[in-house]
Amino acid sequence: MASNTSKTARASVRAGQAGAAGGALSVLGEFKYLIPLNNGKNAYVRNLTNGKTLRLRTNSDAFVEEIRILAAAGHGAKIRAELKALAATNPDHGWDATEARLAEAGVFSS
Repeated sequence: MASNTSKTARASVRAGQAGAAGGALSVLGEFKYLIPLNNGKNAYVRNLTNGKTLRLRTNSDAFVEEIRILAAAGHGAKIRAELKALAATNPDHGWDATEARLAEAGVFSS
């Protein structure tokens, strides 16, 4: 009996099942947690643990809590490195202040 799904779709499902069986997450390329918006006033925060991407103000409590969740899941060092890179690339966008505020809130402490 012929299948109505494409060969690519079937391969994608098989790959997803293989990754889920090992409990590992496979991501192609470099995964960015923070996508800056509006000169650093907002950012998309991509969450690997639940698959959601939220648009948050970088000075909001919701932003701090979302980063706290990611840091608790073991992604804190990567997020901190992204913040440092954003601060180096765009020094006038306030990413260094954002990182300092997150550190002050205890987000990166283990």
